[in-house]
Amino acid sequence: MFSTKPGQNIISDIWLLLLRISVGASMLTHALPKLDLLFSGKEIMFIDPLGIGMTTSLILVVFAEFFCSIMLITGFTTRIALIPLIFTMFIAAFVFHKSDPFAKKELAIMYLLIYITVFITGLGIYSIDKLIEKLISKRKSS
Repeated sequence: MFSTKPGQNIISDIWLLLLRISVGASMLTHALPKLDLLFSGKEIMFIDPLGIGMTTSLILVVFAEFFCSIMLITGFTTRIALIPLIFTMFIAAFVFHKSDPFAKKELAIMYLLIYITVFITGLGIYSIDKLIEKLISKRKSS
């Protein structure tokens, strides 16, 4: 019933679209307070697990959680956008929450697993990436 090729199973493609939208929108709820902090003009006090500076760490997390989530929702350069998201959730779960109980790292691990799954399986036919692919293929065939 379930196909591994995009477009051959409409249910899988619709599910991938709903997954991308819901997970991306959920991540935006984590990103918006960080985006506000970045542009607040206040002194930035943010975690710096990689030793690159609090402001740089915040900028990278905002880029991943906000901009890459929008790219995930729209399906625009999705696999590329997933790389910073995967990295950010890995750091959140296994560096920032390293010594915390599982309940504190559970959400980051869940996001991480979803991002890896979409990276591996692809994003289905309902995306800007697939639309661009179709347009390019039409131009090549004409």
